[in-house]
Amino acid sequence: MTQETIALIDSIHVDPAGTTVLNIVLAFIMFGVALGIRPSTFKEVFLKPKSVILGVVSQIVLLPMLTFLLALAMNRWISPMIALGMILVASCPGGNISNFMSSLSKANAELSVSLTAISTTLAVVMTPANFSFWGSLYLDFAGKHMAGGIPELVIPFREVFNTIVVLLGIPLALGMLCSHYLPELAKKLQKPLQVLSIVFFFAIVLIAFSSNVDAFLKCIKYIFLIVLIHNLLALGTGYLTGTVFKLPYRDRRTLTIETGIQNSGLGLILLFNPQIFDETWTNVALMGGNGGMVVITAWWGIWHVISGLTVSFLFRHSKHKH
Repeated sequence: MTQETIALIDSIHVDPAGTTVLNIVLAFIMFGVALGIRPSTFKEVFLKPKSVILGVVSQIVLLPMLTFLLALAMNRWISPMIALGMILVASCPGGNISNFMSSLSKANAELSVSLTAISTTLAVVMTPANFSFWGSLYLDFAGKHMAGGIPELVIPFREVFNTIVVLLGIPLALGMLCSHYLPELAKKLQKPLQVLSIVFFFAIVLIAFSSNVDAFLKCIKYIFLIVLIHNLLALGTGYLTGTVFKLPYRDRRTLTIETGIQNSGLGLILLFNPQIFDETWTNVALMGGNGGMVVITAWWGIWHVISGLTVSFLFRHSKHKH
């Protein structure tokens, strides 16, 4: 990737106007995710602890760590903002369509629900923690090894944590309460809200990039390649984790999908929040902007639907059933 292309990607500006609406949309999406979470869901941790623990480790520990290593390996071809976008996506919880894809691929749907519930609940703490830790570690490396260094950047742990508590914590609590006390209503709403969440995400992306279509099209093939490699890493991490520890084949499928499908919608909302990543974010403007973070996160949300459906199709028609 040429320096001109990197500069073009980072210079893409996304107008965060309507952030309040986007926050409401994400809260609505997370409410839909929580409708499938019941207190009994967490019993899976005790009934099948090996698969659940490995799934959580794969997604919350291994994926952010391996993403950091991938960013280091690609350091010559990406900007710090692109690297931070990769780390942000890896720090987000599982995507809300992973349960549907697990069912489609004839994986362990019950395990998928458990992992989604646990990763989403832990995300209140682990998303800001992982992003802060691995992001700061990468910036420290980049500052020492890039010509001329980079401006000092501080990962805003407290602001990210506060935002996630509001955007995830409250909708999750309300959704779980609805699921517990109004189970029939929750069951009726769950699937329609999953479909609507995908529609909402695509709408957010289209609105965000409506004023940057030309720049986005010029760099899409590079963004496509970066996200493709990163997503393959995520899918491979889940599958290899299950294989190395000899999990049942259905559980391996679930770990593959849960680790490869990320809630990048949450990442976008964090990026659009002016209290976290605004133009005064410690001289980020001197680096050409944080367009790389936004573009990576946005394209991830589109691509993982395509890759997830493809993997689900392959699993579904695989002769290996056990």
